[in-house]
Parts: sequence; C-alpha cells; structure tokens
Amino acid sequence: MRKICVVTGSRAEYGILRGLMAAIKNDPALSLQIIATNQHLSKRQGETYKEIEKDGFTIDCKVYMADDGAPDNANSVAKSVGRGVSGFADAFDILRPDMLLILGDRYEMLAVASAALIYKIPIAHLHGGEITEGAFDDAIRHAITKMSHLHFTSTEAYRKRVIQLGEQPERVFNVGALGVENVLKNDFMSKEEIERSLDFELTDKCFLCTYHPVTLSDMSSETQVLDLLDALDNYKDYHIIFTYSNSDTDSQIIIRRIQEYVDKSAGRCMFIPSLGQRRYFSALKHMTAVLGNSSSGIIEVPSFGIPTLNIGDRQKGRIAADSVVNCGCSAEEIKEGLAKVVAYGHRKVANPYYKEGTCDAIMNVIRTYPLENLIQKHFYDL
Repeated sequence: MRKICVVTGSRAEYGILRGLMAAIKNDPALSLQIIATNQHLSKRQGETYKEIEKDGFTIDCKVYMADDGAPDNANSVAKSVGRGVSGFADAFDILRPDMLLILGDRYEMLAVASAALIYKIPIAHLHGGEITEGAFDDAIRHAITKMSHLHFTSTEAYRKRVIQLGEQPERVFNVGALGVENVLKNDFMSKEEIERSLDFELTDKCFLCTYHPVTLSDMSSETQVLDLLDALDNYKDYHIIFTYSNSDTDSQIIIRRIQEYVDKSAGRCMFIPSLGQRRYFSALKHMTAVLGNSSSGIIEVPSFGIPTLNIGDRQKGRIAADSVVNCGCSAEEIKEGLAKVVAYGHRKVANPYYKEGTCDAIMNVIRTYPLENLIQKHFYDL
C-alpha cells in the first residue's frame, strides 16, 4: 500500500486539500498520513488543527513552528522555518512516507520540502508555476518546484511555466484548481444557519475581507490596513466579515488594527480566525464582494459570480477572471476600487481555474505513477 503524506499548515490550505485527503483515505491502494503544522497549531490563529480532527481525520504528527510569544518579525519567521525542518525530519523518521503531497508557496512548505529532499522522499506539488510578485511566497513556490518530482498545476499557462523551470513535461499535469472543484461539491449552509453559527446578520449589503501582509512591499502593513479601514468607513451601511491574516511577518499588527475597528463597529462588523471551508463558501453566496489580497479571491470567488477587489501587489501576476478588480493599496485607490465592485453586481463569468475532474486526475497520478527513478531528475531544456 502506497503511503501518501499530506502536510497542511493553514486553514485555507486545508480547505483546498480536504476533499483530496478524503479520497486518499478511502482509496484501498493508498494509506493517508497527515502532518499538521504552523498556523494549525497556533493559539493566536485559532488552533485550526481541531477542524481537521472534527472532519474525521487522524493527525499522525504535529510539527510546531510558530512561537506565539515571539515578536512578529522576520527573525521569528526565519527561526520558525528552522524549527520546521528539524520537526519534519523527526516526522519523516517516524512515518517513512512513499510520497509527500504539498500545496503552494508558504514558508512552512519550504521547510517540508527541504527536509524531504534530504530524506529522498518524492514530492507531489500543487499550484506550481504561479506568480505573486508582491510576496516572498513567489520565490518559495519556484524553489519548491525545483525540489518536487510531480507537478499539478491549475492552468495550462502555469504548466508551461513549470516546464520552463526545467521540469520534464511528462511529470507536469494541468489539472485545474482543487478549490474551484470544491465549490461545486460544497454542502452549502442556509443563510439562517450561517447567521446562527456566527451570531451575525447577513444583510443584502455585505463584504467579506481577508488581508495578508505584503512581504515584499516598502509600505508598512499597518499603513496598508489602516488605509483599507479608512476606505471602508465610506460603506457604513455594509456588514463586513473579516477573517484573520496568515502568520507572515507583521500579521499581528494587521489583526490588532482590524480588531480595534471591529470593536468600534459592533453589530456591523465581525472578526473570526477561520470560517471553515463549508461556511466560507456558503457565506460567499450572500456577499456583495470579496475584499483583500487572498488567493481565494482570485481562484475560487469568481465561481460565485461576485466581484473581488484585489488590493495591492500580493497577488500580482496571477491569471484572473473578469470579475477581479485590481487596485492600489492607498485609501483613495481602494475607495475607487470599492465603487467598481459595488456597481459590478452578480454576473456569470468564466473561471480560468476550473477544469472538470481535478481530484480524480490527481488521484490517478499519485496512485499509479511509478516511484522507481522518480527522485533523480534531469533538467529539461526548452
């Protein structure tokens, strides 16, 4: 039986991977192993590993990276990567997986891939080839591509970019985005269920906002989030759900400033560490627009026919649907962007990340692809 180890470090990433994890768990030819790390284990971030266990999965290893008591700066993030490499080495010693499956571009995945490289564990990587010029995630994503052995991209353009990085074409598969397929399979909650679970009213004017640090920006995270909140003051007739930013450098100042804003706007605004995928997708059906700089606004949200206001450079370079409105991060630019998404309304758009049978396509490869000679790679010259 082939042992497939899935590593997850955040609520957003787990939401994308959950259906694939269930498929691996239920496949008689495969054995699912799970490592939970970083934000999942952080009290600051809501200890979201509990969502994994609530869904009926067994977490085989927990690798602690985040130090909730440490300063929110580059030194702490860099040290957490070091703790991660050490912790993943111990986990691999115990689990001895036949294949590692990881998604994306966050620094915890760099730690995972670095340890797996030394242990000669084949890596299957999701969402390679993408571009996000405003964050150091961009460099991490490409580095993970070079340490990986099987590649599952979300568009054909991204597949070509992975090949451009020197990966053999027969190992690179355009499968579409799992998150988009998850939208179609979601068991949606009713509006009343959502409101009861959140103790928050969903009116006919609602925004959902997630704002992450822009790690390569010269403009401070505090200035950026204050400009966003200043722009939102023009929309006091809108109810707003804010979700936590990720654990990158300066995330805590973003969280503090949003919490202060929410505290002054009781009843109109709420702040929650994680909605969970089912509730998140269900809430999107009742939103006027999604605001912020999360990849979900680019990848999944267009499937709901609502606009996304993508703020700043964090997602710069990603392929986007027509419903995505880009703006700068100053208060005036955000105000202009908000006016556009409010006027946009609901309309059907083509989502470039949709491809039928995403999960099945990934499963077919990880179930059957020969493991022999997979570790040793030859650079593919164009």
